[in-house]
Amino acid sequence: MRFGKSKEQNRPSKTVADKDSEKVDKRLPKKLKIRFPLTVPPIPTTVKLFERYPLNSPFTYAVIAQDPSSAAKRYYLDEVGLSMQEGAIYTYLLDTLENELTIPRSQINPKEYFTRQAERAVLKYKMKIPETSWNKILYFAQRDLVGFGLLDGLMRDLQIEDISIDGVAKPVFIHHRKYENLETNIIFKDDEELDNLTARFSHMAGKHISTAFPIVQGTLPGRHRLSATFRREISPYGGTMTIRKFREDPLTIMDMLNMNVLDHGLAAYIWLLMENRATAIVVGATGSGKTTFLNAILTLTRMNSKIVTIEEVQEINMAHPNWAALLSRQSYSAGNEGAGEVGLFDLVKTAMRMRPDIIVVGEVRGEEAYVLFQAISTGHGGLCTLHADDVSSAIQRLTSKPMDVAPAFIPFLDLVFTVRRISIPTAGGGFRSVRRIISVDEVVSVGNYIRVFQWEPSTDKYHTYPLKNSVKLTRLARDLGLSLAELLDEVNRRSLVLKWIQQRGIRNYKDLSNLFEDYVSRRQETYEKAVEELREFGSRSEVLQGVKF
Repeated sequence: MRFGKSKEQNRPSKTVADKDSEKVDKRLPKKLKIRFPLTVPPIPTTVKLFERYPLNSPFTYAVIAQDPSSAAKRYYLDEVGLSMQEGAIYTYLLDTLENELTIPRSQINPKEYFTRQAERAVLKYKMKIPETSWNKILYFAQRDLVGFGLLDGLMRDLQIEDISIDGVAKPVFIHHRKYENLETNIIFKDDEELDNLTARFSHMAGKHISTAFPIVQGTLPGRHRLSATFRREISPYGGTMTIRKFREDPLTIMDMLNMNVLDHGLAAYIWLLMENRATAIVVGATGSGKTTFLNAILTLTRMNSKIVTIEEVQEINMAHPNWAALLSRQSYSAGNEGAGEVGLFDLVKTAMRMRPDIIVVGEVRGEEAYVLFQAISTGHGGLCTLHADDVSSAIQRLTSKPMDVAPAFIPFLDLVFTVRRISIPTAGGGFRSVRRIISVDEVVSVGNYIRVFQWEPSTDKYHTYPLKNSVKLTRLARDLGLSLAELLDEVNRRSLVLKWIQQRGIRNYKDLSNLFEDYVSRRQETYEKAVEELREFGSRSEVLQGVKF
C-alpha cells in the first residue's frame, strides 16, 4: 500500500529509471515551468483499514478506513505520484498536445484517440521515456485532458452514487452504496482549482457557466447528472457541484426482489397492472429511489407499447424498441428571457401528438402535471415521480398550485407507490440503510384510498391486504372478461414465474423484457416451464408455494 507518503512524494531521490530519463532533460526547454497534476494528500499511516479495491489499477485505489482520532469512516483516494523528472515530461507533453491536438471529424473513443496522439508526439520529438514512467505520465495526461481530473477515480467507482463538492477548502463527500455518506481526502484548496474544474465539467455537459449564468444543470459523459454553481456568485464558500452517478446497467424489478425492496406478490400485482397500462405515481423524498423504481417497473410494460419519456436530465433507460426520450432545455438568450426554452409542460403537450401508449414524466413539479392528467383521462398510460411523504400528501400537492390538477381528474390515477430510505438493524447490532416500498395504495378519489400492500418494519416483510377488495383488479377483470378469482389466480401464477426468473439469476433489463414478453405470448408454456425448473431448485412446499390472495 502507498500509505504514509511524505510531502515530497512527487520528488523522491533518483532511481535507475530517473537516471535513464535524464537523457530527456536536454530535449526539454531549459525554462520549462513544471506544473504537477492535482493529487490527493497522503493517507495517514495510523488509519484502521476496512476495505481497499482498485479503481484504475495500478494507478488509483479506493480505501475505506477509520482515523483513530475520529469514530467515522472516511473514503481515501490512493493515487500514484510523479517524480520531478516525470512531472517535467508531463508538463511538456500537455503543452505540446494542447498546441497540436486537433478535433477529430468523426465519432471516436476520446481516450484511444488521445493515447495515439500522445504516442505520436513522443515519437515526433524523440522523447526517451522509461515504460514505467510513461504509463504514469499517460495516466495523468488522460485523466486531466479527457477524463474527470482529480475526480476521475470517484467517477470510476461503481459503488459511489453521489459526489458532493460544497465549496473551497471543504472535503468532498460521496454516498457509497455500502458505507453511505463518507468524507473523502479530496479538498480543493483555492477558488481557481475549483472554478477551473466547474467550468470544465460544464463544458463536458455541453453547457455554459459564468458569472452571468452561475447555475448549470446538465448531463456528463456516461449520462451522469450534474448540478453546479460558479464561483461565489450564489454560494459564499465558492463553487459547488453535485454529481449523481448513472448506472449503465440499471436496476430492474429482479434487483428490487433481490434487495427485498418488494416481494414476489407485490411484483406480480404491479406486473399485471403495468402490462395493462395502469397509471401510477412514485412518491418519496430526495434520494429515496423514486426514479430507480420507476425505471424498474417500466420493464414490466409490453414491448410493443409506444412509450414517451420526459425528463430534465435523462435517467430512464429501457430496452423497449418503441421508445422516444424527450429532454427539456433551458433558455440560451440573456437578452430575451425564456427565448429558446423548452420546458416539461411543452414536452408533455408534444408527447400527446406522438400517439403514445404510456407517457412517463421523470418528475412533476408544476403545470406539466395538469397536462399529464389530461392525457391519462383520455386513456393513455401515465407514470411519474413526485416529492411527497405518502399518498395523502401526494394528492394534496397535485390538487394545489402550481400543479392545480382538478379533483375530478384524480380517479384516473390508479396507484401511488411510497418509497423511503430507512435504517434497519443488522445482526451485528448496528444499522444499515435500505430502500423499501413502504406502501402501495389504489386511488378511488380524493381522500379515498385502498391500501393493498404495506411494509412491516418489525419483520422487514410485506403485508398483503385482501385483494378481493381491490378496485383496480375488479375493474381490470371486468375489462378482460374474467372473474376476480381468475385474475387473482393469474397474479399467483406470475409470482411463481418471478420466483423462477430469480432462481435462474436473470436480472438484466434487456433479458427481462424479452422474458416478460415470452410469458404474455406463450403464457401456459412459460408457466409450465417455470414449474418444472422450480421443482429442480427445491421442494414444492417451499419453492412452488404461490402467494394466496
